[in-house]
Amino acid sequence: MSETETPGGPVRARAARDLRPAAPLLHAVDLDADRMDAAAGLLQLTGVVQGIYASLSERHDLTPVQARLLCVLLGGPKGMAELAQCFGVEKAALTGLMDRAEKRGLAERSRVPGDRRAVQVTLTDAGHRAATAFHADVSDALNQLLEPLGAPDREHFRATMAGIIDTCRSGHGAC
Repeated sequence: MSETETPGGPVRARAARDLRPAAPLLHAVDLDADRMDAAAGLLQLTGVVQGIYASLSERHDLTPVQARLLCVLLGGPKGMAELAQCFGVEKAALTGLMDRAEKRGLAERSRVPGDRRAVQVTLTDAGHRAATAFHADVSDALNQLLEPLGAPDREHFRATMAGIIDTCRSGHGAC
């Protein structure tokens, strides 16, 4: 079994170290945090999160897109159309991603009973192990970003994010 398939193994032990990205990963110029507006702060935070995600993807021998696919499929089988919508691409664009995931033994496609045109995607056992290990490491690393905040500030941040996400998902607002 490889490191990427072993929750709690060497990859997980290293995941907590050296995850704060260097300045080049930030998408905006370095600004004094006290003078930064919300948009600039979100851009910089996006760069930090994407840097952590990319670094951990690499440590798990995954591309960031493969890691995202595996994490999405942790919720259960998904149709190709549903995955295309989730990724914001046409179904045809998922073919290469799925070909590579299948070749690595991480996911598999199968026909949907009763609909000969529909295809669903599921994780294999190896894919489930890889997704679980990756998701745990990402969760740990991102939670570390919030450690400097006190409990009330963490809860306020969580509630504010949840509100923004709900607004975007419901189609209200400029998301």
